[in-house]
Amino acid sequence: MLSIFKTFFLLGWVSFGGPAAHIGYFRKTFVEKYKWLSDDEYGQLIALSQFLPGPGSSQVGFALGYKRGGLSGAIAAFIGFTLPSVVIMVLLATMASSLTDNSLFNSVVHGLKLLAVLVVADAAWGMFNSFCKSKPTAFLCFVTALVMLLMPSITSQFIVLLGAAIFGAIALKGTTPANTDSFKPSLIPLLGFVVLLIGLPFVSYLAPEIALFNDFYQAGSLVFGGGHVVLPLLQNIVGDKLSQDAFITGYAAAQAVPGPMFTFATYIGYELFENAPISGALIATLAVFLPGFLLLLAVLKDWQILAAKPRVAGALTAVNAAVVGLLIAALYQPIFISAVAAPKDIAMLLVGVFLLKQLKLPIIALVVCFMLGGIVLPYI
Repeated sequence: MLSIFKTFFLLGWVSFGGPAAHIGYFRKTFVEKYKWLSDDEYGQLIALSQFLPGPGSSQVGFALGYKRGGLSGAIAAFIGFTLPSVVIMVLLATMASSLTDNSLFNSVVHGLKLLAVLVVADAAWGMFNSFCKSKPTAFLCFVTALVMLLMPSITSQFIVLLGAAIFGAIALKGTTPANTDSFKPSLIPLLGFVVLLIGLPFVSYLAPEIALFNDFYQAGSLVFGGGHVVLPLLQNIVGDKLSQDAFITGYAAAQAVPGPMFTFATYIGYELFENAPISGALIATLAVFLPGFLLLLAVLKDWQILAAKPRVAGALTAVNAAVVGLLIAALYQPIFISAVAAPKDIAMLLVGVFLLKQLKLPIIALVVCFMLGGIVLPYI
């Protein structure tokens, strides 16, 4: 367990670049270097992470730890990979509260907000190309974006995702022959997921800690498509409990640190729980990761059988398309309107597009460039 923790802990400090980059880091480390599993086995874990809601790359890491050391190995992998990002986000939240009047700090934050615009736009475009290749899926994407732009709320979000799943199960099931094998999930983690999902809202009034856990658990239960998609979910859940400026600052900070983007929840939990910010950060972090891990444990053994069911595959295709629409809506509100206020901001974004798409700079280089750009912009 110590070896698993150490390996993932070291990766957690250097894994910049988001989920896609994490997948590359994991393959290089565990397939090529340590040979814990074959390329085919690794590919199956990636497919599983795309099938389930939750933090995709963290689920892959969790599954790698599980295959290596059972449940204890999975927990060691999760803590090791996530801990560096959690520590950094807490430190950033602590400094943000004491540096709000510092012009240099605010300039750096503005630069990171502009980077968030670039990163989310790039993620939305990449996901659209991957998940919206047909007319029905493109239609679902645009309808979802329109609904969320016109009627932004967690209720609207839940309705469009549920509607997309039903539509996909009926209209996008394809012609794949029905799989006659029976799917047998692991009941204990599945039951735990369902009980918490349904039961937490009924007891959330008992204590602020339970209410906070419930909010982030619900968000983690609905995230299809990776780390960026947690943005609109948390935005709708947090609502007016947190200023948009603080919200976008946290998201911008999540772009600048290594490890899973889901630790954006760490920052938000810290800001929301003013009387015990460290507790708030830890509660939010555990709650947002837990649903994806419970579902992973529930289906890890027989998931290929479930994914081969035509109606399930169709529902998943539709939900993935709707998720792109969620991200497009979030790109405008709150990302774009909170970051772009002048033509020079647009100019910096255009420079960022060139650096990202033409020079293909790594994310850490982009972070440095946008931080420096944020400092320089006031003097232009």
